[in-house]
Amino acid sequence: YTTNIVTLSRTLALIKPDAFDRNLSGKIIEHALDSGLRIITIKSVILNKKQVESFYDVHKDRPFFSSLVKYMTSSTTVAMVLEGPNAVDHWRRIMGATNPAEALEGTIRKQFGESVERNCCHGSDSNDNALKEIGFFFNRRELL
Repeated sequence: YTTNIVTLSRTLALIKPDAFDRNLSGKIIEHALDSGLRIITIKSVILNKKQVESFYDVHKDRPFFSSLVKYMTSSTTVAMVLEGPNAVDHWRRIMGATNPAEALEGTIRKQFGESVERNCCHGSDSNDNALKEIGFFFNRRELL
């Protein structure tokens, strides 16, 4: 006989300071849950400059880097690990394009994003990066 085995994966999702400050965390979480993703763990954090510089190191030579660091240290960020089939792609699909103006109707960024920088949420861009990013915010005990 055959079985359909669904492989679950995980991704990091961040609700960025602009969305937290506008009290949109619940609505963004609701999008995730309504789409079939499951929250494994969640916490609120206030990132310092060193943490943001480390997390966004890949962008350190980009012209927007200092503005990004200032923005991400400006207020609370909600970090969560989402789980589901193809979680990375799934979350990226419901977030929408980085630029809210280019995001599809019904996506989180189209609804709540203000600009390319203040786009309300983050998601890992690959399974490998998801593992690294999850490890940045959560320790093993938090992932049980």
